[in-house]
Amino acid sequence: MKQFWKKGESKPHTPGLALQGGGYSLVLTAIVLAILLVLNILVSSLPTTLTKYDMSATQLYSITSNTKVVAGALEEDVTIYWVVQSGEEDDVIENLLAKYESLSDHIQVVKKNPDVYPTFTQQYTDETVSNNSLIVECGERSRYVAYEDIYISDLDMYTYSYTNSFDGEGAITSAIDYVVSEELPKLYFLEGHGEAELPSKFTAQIEKENMETDTLSLLTVDAIPEDADCLVIYGPTSDISEEERDMLADYTQNGGKLLVMAGPTEDDPLTNLYTLLEEYGVKTVEGIVVEQDREHYAIGYPYLVMPEMFSNDITDPLVQESYYPIFSIAQGLTTDESTSSAVTALLTTSDTSFSKAAGFDLTTYEKEEGDTDGPFVLGLTIDTGNDGQMVWFSSSDFLTDACNAYSSGANLDLAMNALSDLIGEREAISIRSKSLDYNYLTISDSVASLLKTVMIGVFPLVYLGVGIVVVVRRKQVQHETV
Repeated sequence: MKQFWKKGESKPHTPGLALQGGGYSLVLTAIVLAILLVLNILVSSLPTTLTKYDMSATQLYSITSNTKVVAGALEEDVTIYWVVQSGEEDDVIENLLAKYESLSDHIQVVKKNPDVYPTFTQQYTDETVSNNSLIVECGERSRYVAYEDIYISDLDMYTYSYTNSFDGEGAITSAIDYVVSEELPKLYFLEGHGEAELPSKFTAQIEKENMETDTLSLLTVDAIPEDADCLVIYGPTSDISEEERDMLADYTQNGGKLLVMAGPTEDDPLTNLYTLLEEYGVKTVEGIVVEQDREHYAIGYPYLVMPEMFSNDITDPLVQESYYPIFSIAQGLTTDESTSSAVTALLTTSDTSFSKAAGFDLTTYEKEEGDTDGPFVLGLTIDTGNDGQMVWFSSSDFLTDACNAYSSGANLDLAMNALSDLIGEREAISIRSKSLDYNYLTISDSVASLLKTVMIGVFPLVYLGVGIVVVVRRKQVQHETV
């Protein structure tokens, strides 16, 4: 019997159609879930480089181009043993190791549980090995990377607080470079002239970058050793002899590499040492460099100079990353039109700078009679012929831990870039550790004053003005409606 319903009445419910629609929904849902399951399986099989993205401010989970070059050049198999108990794996280290494995077929990560292999690490180190430490091995060479070398905590003697950083990539890439290298560069540090003690950050970075070091007195040798890839003079307080000067000149003019970091001295002028520069038309200016341009000195002290940087293999990495070196107690160097074309300036002061003739006895930062007008060169490189080279920085203090901290590590980077340029490019170096704390922003004194004025004066006035305009307009609208 046919069923009829009046116009406007709802159509009666049909159970068959409802079941059919529900069946379609169930089938469609099952298909979608199956597709998602397959996609999930496919994505999980992809390397972490394609499935995880680094959104951290310091790029904590990223790999630099230096590491990619080192990994891409591997011709021998490298094994990274990850010493960790089950369930104690550090997520950041695990992510990082996965990236290393994806970079090269020659890199393999093997997890070693100390509960299962209690004596495994004894063949590599006598130290007590903590969880998430690493051992990098290639053939008969190996290096132990302690967890404390990955997560670094340093005491800042000036603020009496600890700074924390992650140096996983730097430590691992350095270890890989070490175990695959048959010969390592050799540095000699000159001694016998009251040289300053090497800053701890500097020595640690040299060790990390696989450079062997030794001391050398020119008074006890007839010539600089043939295995010297570079000779370093750091912070001398007394002059070298004429014989030593001649030995250094002969060394650099016959292919030797020399890095000098020497600033003003209180008592003994470095006359013989500076004749190495005079031979190429570079002269020294008596006194200590002081800046008048607030764009070129830091934290309110005119002797903490922030020099201009010129493009060069040594300075380009700093320019690209917007890091600025800060030179403390620097000596001015001058060049003129007669200066040899072999001289290339790296760092210069502003046109308003001058050198205080009073030196360490200065009592004011104002310019006085007898002071010498700038600009000055604070860093330069000299091609001495026959593939020889000198890099010269006119400050003995810029590598101290305090001055380096002011520059957020730029001073150390500058020195290491200079060493890299002198001994030949090494891709394993210059991988900065990544801060786990807030970083200081290095800005000039003038910029700091401008920011104070804007934040304390301009912004409140703007907000006040906008508020007054809004209130006045509202009252006008209310008056018009009434």
